[in-house]
Amino acid sequence: MPETMFAVVKPKAAPGAEIREVKVPGFGATDVLVKVKVASICGTDLHIYEWDRWAQNRIHPPLIPGHEFCGEVVAYGDEVTSVKEGDFVSAEMHVACGKCLQCRTGEAHICQNVKIIGVDTDGAFAEYVVIPESNIWKLDPDIPQEYASILDPLGNAVHTVLAGEIAARTVAITGAGPIGLFAIAVARAVGATTIFAIEVNEHRRSVANKMKADYVLDPSKEDVRSIVMEKTGGLGVDVVLEMAGHPDAIRTAFDIVRRGGRMSLLGLTSKPISLNFSEDIIFKGLTIQGINGRRMYQTWYQMTALLKAGKLDLHPVITDRISMKDFSKAMERLKTGEASKILVYPNGVK
Repeated sequence: MPETMFAVVKPKAAPGAEIREVKVPGFGATDVLVKVKVASICGTDLHIYEWDRWAQNRIHPPLIPGHEFCGEVVAYGDEVTSVKEGDFVSAEMHVACGKCLQCRTGEAHICQNVKIIGVDTDGAFAEYVVIPESNIWKLDPDIPQEYASILDPLGNAVHTVLAGEIAARTVAITGAGPIGLFAIAVARAVGATTIFAIEVNEHRRSVANKMKADYVLDPSKEDVRSIVMEKTGGLGVDVVLEMAGHPDAIRTAFDIVRRGGRMSLLGLTSKPISLNFSEDIIFKGLTIQGINGRRMYQTWYQMTALLKAGKLDLHPVITDRISMKDFSKAMERLKTGEASKILVYPNGVK
């Protein structure tokens, strides 16, 4: 085992990040040391890199970011019993406390005291990462490494889609970032009938078409409500999966969901949004759900089953593969709006 490794480090409270040689992390009796094979970049990582207001209020440098990855077990603590060296694994990076009301009543994904690996503690943009045994997810070797590295955002999509009835339902997805794009595949796999993808970004619309959404709409140029109403017989869609968090997208979501429909909200807003509760919610009899993370560990079983069954083609969403040494170039690429999911290889692109 080497004593040092290379990692992406957020060294100080300022924009940017550096590739540094640091010590391989130590691990405790209930921890697992994983050699990272592939990691992937999330919008959260861009927030950390750019050092925006959210990052300034949450992140405490120095930090190794990265919370989406897969790898191989190389060592573990004396009390670990569920994995062995060589196991192919990913991990749920939300570490729940196990003691609060939510944790003790089956809602650990909204733990009051959650810590996120790669946000609150050192993460996976490195050659090695330490994960508590309780958070390790063993993987079937038949699952491609590319897919295994994106289980965190795929889990968000699975959680959102399966938060209510979906089979034989019409579905609109507002916001075609990576999670929204994954949601197209998941909704199709579990029996949605007609899928609308609503997105202003041209690149993301092109990927939504590759993901085989039935209708891909540009709300900046098209009358989304009229089109949705025409295609649904004047009713509106049964389900809206809101992935954008933008006020205009949320407004559109309320406009196109049918009376008695379901709206599942995953997109994060940057400021409060005004709603007409009487017209938008109460009179329409809507079911509105806030979606956070993945259900531990129901969602992991669900997405693993979908992947093993070959139900999900996610390749169109993976647009870039880069070596970890080129991390800053990946950040610049992401800011162009012309990339979706960027995979990071600590030891170079194979």
